[in-house]
Amino acid sequence: MSRPNVPQHRPRRAVLRLCYASAVACGPGLALAQTPPPATDATLTLATTTVIGTTPLLGIGTPLSQVSANVQTLRGSDLRAQHRTVLTDDFEKNLPSVDINEVQGNPYQTDLHYRGFTASPVLGTPQGLSVFVDGVRANEPFGDVVNWDLIPRMAIDTIQLIPGSNPTYGLNTLGGAITIATKNGKQNPGGSAEVSGGSWGRKSAQAEQGGTIGANLDYYVSASALNDNGWADHNASRVRQAFGKLRYTSADTTLSLSMGGADNTLQGSQTLPRAFLSNPAQAYTFPDTNKNSTVYITLSGDHFLNDDLQLSANVYYRHFRNANLSSNVNEDFGSVDANGDVDTVQSHNAQSVISTDSYGASVQLTRMSTLAGMENQLVVGAAADFANSGFTQGSQDAFFTDARASVGIGDVNQTTNAKTRNGNLGVYFNDTLSLSKQWTLTLAGRYNWARAVIRDASGAQPLLDGDHTFSRFNPAIGLNWNPTPKLTVYATYNEGMRAPTAIELACADPAAPCSLPNNFIADPALKPVISKTFEVGMRGRAGEATTWSAAAYSTTLDDDIQFVSAGAASTLGFFQNVGRTRRQGFELAAHTQVGPLGISASYSYVNATYRSDWTEHSPSNSSADANGNIHIKAGDRIPGIPESTIKLRFDYAATPQWKIGTNLIWRGSIYARGDENNADANGKLSGYFLADLDTTYQVTKQLQVFATVSNLFNRRYQSFGVLGANAFTGPNNTFNGANPANVQFVAPGAPRSVWVGVRYAWQ
Repeated sequence: MSRPNVPQHRPRRAVLRLCYASAVACGPGLALAQTPPPATDATLTLATTTVIGTTPLLGIGTPLSQVSANVQTLRGSDLRAQHRTVLTDDFEKNLPSVDINEVQGNPYQTDLHYRGFTASPVLGTPQGLSVFVDGVRANEPFGDVVNWDLIPRMAIDTIQLIPGSNPTYGLNTLGGAITIATKNGKQNPGGSAEVSGGSWGRKSAQAEQGGTIGANLDYYVSASALNDNGWADHNASRVRQAFGKLRYTSADTTLSLSMGGADNTLQGSQTLPRAFLSNPAQAYTFPDTNKNSTVYITLSGDHFLNDDLQLSANVYYRHFRNANLSSNVNEDFGSVDANGDVDTVQSHNAQSVISTDSYGASVQLTRMSTLAGMENQLVVGAAADFANSGFTQGSQDAFFTDARASVGIGDVNQTTNAKTRNGNLGVYFNDTLSLSKQWTLTLAGRYNWARAVIRDASGAQPLLDGDHTFSRFNPAIGLNWNPTPKLTVYATYNEGMRAPTAIELACADPAAPCSLPNNFIADPALKPVISKTFEVGMRGRAGEATTWSAAAYSTTLDDDIQFVSAGAASTLGFFQNVGRTRRQGFELAAHTQVGPLGISASYSYVNATYRSDWTEHSPSNSSADANGNIHIKAGDRIPGIPESTIKLRFDYAATPQWKIGTNLIWRGSIYARGDENNADANGKLSGYFLADLDTTYQVTKQLQVFATVSNLFNRRYQSFGVLGANAFTGPNNTFNGANPANVQFVAPGAPRSVWVGVRYAWQ
């Protein structure tokens, strides 16, 4: 967002109030609270400066010229113009160094990768990105997962992607932080209603309304509903979201009460053996369903104690529930027990429920002053986050039909009943010192204290009980040089920490591997993951129509945690510290406007490698030894992360009413999970090129019609791979558990799709 430059000699009581992407939005552009200056003062014409949030809570923010990071911004108007329905698609199509995969077989449950770090809805995925909505962490306390389907896309005002291990954002900020700010009634007066439909029976409707009530109150509400039969068999989606905000603003105070909820049912189709790709729409096994629901409420505000001192705070409560049903092949089929009995059970239907109540509060003080005659902004803050979770899981014996449906036999037997409690405390500071008009020094740091308590609630698994505490101080330093108003050069070093989750702690025993979603067992200690990031970069403006940025970075993780396969199937394994890993690379981006044509382009290079030698049990890897082990050595590439990605976006105004846009993406090849030594005979998954098309026509000032086409050229591609044992080698791909084949499983991408819609807006 933008704010005026604050002159060095301000009139008395001249106060700047603004927000940024991770905060509750402020008034329209800026709200300048100021008593009339003396009559001799001249009227000031102020330029605008882009401001970035460098802490989770709302505050004054930092001018982009003083930020030591290659921050990327995506605005709500950009989302609206492209008319997508899946939030992670917006990230993938528009932000450098971001890609997604479809491991779950559902578009609302994709993994998002940024610079080789992940924010995923899948339990057990090592999370490396922190996500905030209006200053509240969106990583669920149980597993640190991010459920993208629960974030109200229509209510988004701004998204900022902040790279590196910025310590002020706290736990999980290994590779970056994503901050999302929602709309408010002052900046978004009026309303709109939209309906769309098209391929795969997708139907959606959404509406929003914002406005003011008197001089000090404003409100915003939105709601959306979507039904989608899915492009593949058994991957339908039902998504319901609602959000509302009421704010009070005055000359020196803002108070905001926001609340929302979601109730979604998402079916997945799993990855497929390559031999099944003659029909990529089929499911490997089914059913596989996730039911996600949440309700949340946040009270936040800021108050200027005087011209130079701002107090910000928030408190929140959030309830989350996930009910999962997974159909799994019985990996012990055909085995003989000590009594000589043969295991003839073909399948297990796993049913699990996670229920979490999380709550917390943050407080932050921002002081604008001078230090030894130099302008200085000091931010100090503290945050406390707590959560109580319950996890239950049961298993039901089942058999497969010829269509590979897993049909239950008998009752569901409970295998796990656990309670967990998470407590995270943090104290942080961020100091920005203007050494001169051209040089800025930033010092930041955060002390994190995290505790995870696990208790067996069944009385049958006493070894499950555990109490783990982690703490560390993480520093950061940055230096910016601005030789001209149109050029910024910066260098930074920062550190972050990720504490092991209850999921990882309770599944860390090589002698007793778990399935995902996890069966809980004994919990050997794991070390926290420590990240250390170096970044150098430049950004600037060429003329009035062109902006550009370039950055090079290196992030090293010590004691990285990986899910290590422990059997022939991809779902069995355990978590362990695997030593050191590294993600390093560079990214280039530019945007220009040539008459009616807007052009955005980016290139991203990520070299993600293991930096320590370790051994993994991966019997489906063709290079495995007689015990099913593979040996990973320093320099082997981390699976699932493409080395190169190229993105282009064209926006063309054919007429004042008619606009046409296209997104072009080329993503490089990746290794499959289970091929951590890069030696499997199946080789890499090939890279691919995709093109999307969108167009809008403004029939009247209020009425707009639009259309979107995804995968315009109907390319067949796979976004993810994993090595495993195919148990369906019988005639017509029927069950043959006695003769499984070690193969590469892949996640097919969606074919071409077309949607059309109508939007009506009013003031």
